[in-house]
Amino acid sequence: MLKSLTDTFDRFVRSEQSSSLLLIFCTVLALVLTNSGMGSTYLSFWASQVAGLSLKHWVNDALMAVFFLFIGLEIERELYVGELSEPKKALLPMVAAIGGMLAPALIHYGFNAGTATENGFGIPTATDIAFALGALALLGSRVPAALKVFVVAFAVMDDLGAIVIIAVFYTAKISLLNLLGALAVWLALVAMNRFFGVLRLAPYLLGGAVMWFLMLKSGVHATISGVMLAFAIPFSSAKGGVSPSHRLEHALHRPVGFFVLPIFALANAGISFGSDWLQSLASANSAGIATGLILGKPLGVILLCWVATVLRICRLPPELNWIHVLGAGALGGIGFTMSIFITDLAFGADDQLVNASKLAILLASIAAGALGFVCLRFGVRSTQK
Repeated sequence: MLKSLTDTFDRFVRSEQSSSLLLIFCTVLALVLTNSGMGSTYLSFWASQVAGLSLKHWVNDALMAVFFLFIGLEIERELYVGELSEPKKALLPMVAAIGGMLAPALIHYGFNAGTATENGFGIPTATDIAFALGALALLGSRVPAALKVFVVAFAVMDDLGAIVIIAVFYTAKISLLNLLGALAVWLALVAMNRFFGVLRLAPYLLGGAVMWFLMLKSGVHATISGVMLAFAIPFSSAKGGVSPSHRLEHALHRPVGFFVLPIFALANAGISFGSDWLQSLASANSAGIATGLILGKPLGVILLCWVATVLRICRLPPELNWIHVLGAGALGGIGFTMSIFITDLAFGADDQLVNASKLAILLASIAAGALGFVCLRFGVRSTQK
């Protein structure tokens, strides 16, 4: 682990922490408006049709493609020069991510196997990196820099896993012709990078827009095109300057954190607290989501990491202890953005089920964040005495 944070990493962390405050504000605003006298008007606004799609659909398929492009660029950076670039450093976050996804998915499936809601197993697998880093920011110097690096690396791997889950398990009927067209565009962009050394961003962004449209028509969720585009963009410049990938990631930091995700929250966090909201939390689906995020995440992270260290597959960095890992796993239970996104993919046709799932995500994410904060705030202090 790094003893000091690089400038790029430090900027990334500060941006994520700041944007989490705006994300909280927009979430609260959406909740207040939905449960006020303006509730039906507010929800109808997001259902308004524009060019054949609802505004909410445009947010979830188009704006979130930009978010996934940003996530893809983060993953690319980590694989080339970050915490995932060296196998020894990447193994522990990778193991943590696997454990943090498997345990919640199995818990949800255990609650819902054989029922109409078993398809929601992917909901509690995600981690919201902005909120997780926001919680770490509240702890200040009480946590080592290595913990921030570990949380970011394991959250990035978690995001990659969520992308795979979306592509494999939440894909509608496939239009092979459009899918092949999207793949052809992607291969052309990769060739521009690898064989022709094109370093201008404009051709990649134009090709990415075409790929997004074809992916939208293919049945595979259009946001996947954002990740594919990220890995087609050159990471390093032959001229020794700042790479196109780095420039684009830097340019997207603020738009994603201060526009895309807040708009996503406004469009998707409109959760209605009806008279039966407590009963909805008692359903197998809600119980699977809540238990997966609050308990499954930290248990999966620490158990698989412990097994991996016992088997000498990887080792715990000297700056960290098991309380740190447990607290990081608990913060991983803040699933908010990606969990809500997967909810719409899993249950989009059932508004009541979507609302109940989002309510479980919201309350479980708050509980997981509190658990992680308390664990790191008091647990770490007690081990240092």
